[in-house]
Amino acid sequence: MSDHSIDLRETVRKRYAAAAVQVTEGGAACCGPQAIEIDDNFGGGLYAADEREALPAEAVAASLGCGNPTAVAELHEGERVLDLGSGGGIDVLLSARRVGPTGKAYGLDMTEEMLALALANQRKAGATNVEFLKGTIEAIPLPAHTIDVVISNCVISLSTDKPTVFAEMYRVLVPGGRIGISDVVSDDALTPAQRAERGDYVGCIAGALSFAEYREGLTEAGFRDVELTPTHAVADGMHSAIVRATKPATDAHSTRRAPGSLRSPAESA
Repeated sequence: MSDHSIDLRETVRKRYAAAAVQVTEGGAACCGPQAIEIDDNFGGGLYAADEREALPAEAVAASLGCGNPTAVAELHEGERVLDLGSGGGIDVLLSARRVGPTGKAYGLDMTEEMLALALANQRKAGATNVEFLKGTIEAIPLPAHTIDVVISNCVISLSTDKPTVFAEMYRVLVPGGRIGISDVVSDDALTPAQRAERGDYVGCIAGALSFAEYREGLTEAGFRDVELTPTHAVADGMHSAIVRATKPATDAHSTRRAPGSLRSPAESA
């Protein structure tokens, strides 16, 4: 990883850590000098009222996403779900309710403060079919072929190595598994420089892929039936979009395997 990529990751980590601390201290994630500034295009307001009311207030307050991936993924009883960049845990807790006691919802986050907030929210919600993991979305700490559905909410746009993220999603999914993602995506006509003009990296804008780039990246990783559907504008030429794709039931595609990501924490203990 280049020094520039390391610096960007640390910037993202610090800003999301600040957001978690703000919520823990009784505020909202959009407030405070070091936290994320969001508007009506991001956050807990994108969830239905009954979903918000069923969760701890802190989980809703910490939401910084651009959509509702639990609805996008159409989760079913008994499925195993992984949320990339799970933050305060809103999508993990909603997923746990949808998959029921025979299913399981994993959350993955690299920020200690967000993980602490998520664990506190899990206790308040009384969710027993939930596990939060520390790690990066470029090196998912789960074995291959163990997840039925991968979800994510405005997090993949933050990665500086999206091909590896796509390969890792493909690796952990069972054959026939699927992704249901909300992310910021740009019009194909916008250059990276123009995307940067519309927002910073930690705000999900500057690092966003175009529709064509997203589709190409997922296809290159091995996914099929790739669909990208814009839902609402977040900036000029930038959209919150629903991203769906499936891993073929017959897995003949070779993908890269991230170092150290073959065993779960439980297996390593």
